[in-house]
Amino acid sequence: MFQQATGYQAPVWPPADGQQRPMMHFDFQVGDLDSAVAEAIALGASVAAEQPRDNVRVLFDPAGHPFCLCRDDG
Repeated sequence: MFQQATGYQAPVWPPADGQQRPMMHFDFQVGDLDSAVAEAIALGASVAAEQPRDNVRVLFDPAGHPFCLCRDDG
């Protein structure tokens, strides 16, 4: 179920004390990380400034929810 949240504040990445924490998190495995990031950006996502690893990209959806694209290294 989804509903409108009054006073919505986008979560921050990385999590910080006193700030809105992520409410859910999705990881998507992709074969080509650069292409997947480019496609996500074209659809309205933005790339987080802080990235945890070389094979993972943290992005934000247009509402500010973080999600990860993870390169499938097989």
